[in-house]
Amino acid sequence: MSTPPPVDRRTLIADTAIGLVAAAGLRGLTHRAVDGAAGLPAGSTSYYFRTRTALIAACYQRLAELDLADVDDGGPPGSVPPAAPPALAVTPPDRDAAAAALAGLLYRWLTVGRERQLARFELSLEAARNPELQADLHRAGQGARARAAGIAAALGSDRPEEAAELLVAWTEGLLYDRLAGALARSRPAPDLAELAAVARRMLAAALADPA
Repeated sequence: MSTPPPVDRRTLIADTAIGLVAAAGLRGLTHRAVDGAAGLPAGSTSYYFRTRTALIAACYQRLAELDLADVDDGGPPGSVPPAAPPALAVTPPDRDAAAAALAGLLYRWLTVGRERQLARFELSLEAARNPELQADLHRAGQGARARAAGIAAALGSDRPEEAAELLVAWTEGLLYDRLAGALARSRPAPDLAELAAVARRMLAAALADPA
């Protein structure tokens, strides 16, 4: 059996930093804490990312990469129920299939991807306060919107960029509401069928002709 390739150290540091932010918020994100959690020699994180701002920017880039991989590939094996639909980006241009795929994506981000999404919320708020980070957040967000616009165009939207803006905004709102909102702890566990119904409504509204 072949040995998997070693993880790039920059990727290891970014993944570890994301995990620390998810667990303890930004107060838990220090170069020393990342070194310890990643099992790296002291000073490793500061060697690759000299400042805290550079480390946070690396987190943005890694989060965007992982989220787009979920859209394109459907995520790693076991990340959704066995009956879950294929990845959203490879779904044929059919609204029911696209809704099922979007539901699978939401389910993944509400379950095995929960910690990653919580970290993303924390880091996004930091960018709102720190002008040095806003360009990195903007680049990360543009990738998601470009992918959503391509899907909207495949589904027949005459204004795919506008549809993409709505889909991304509603997806972000749903994730925040169910992971960090006031009723997050009292909600039932994520259900693929319920999320499919929500996704159908989101797509129908986003793809409707503008008034």
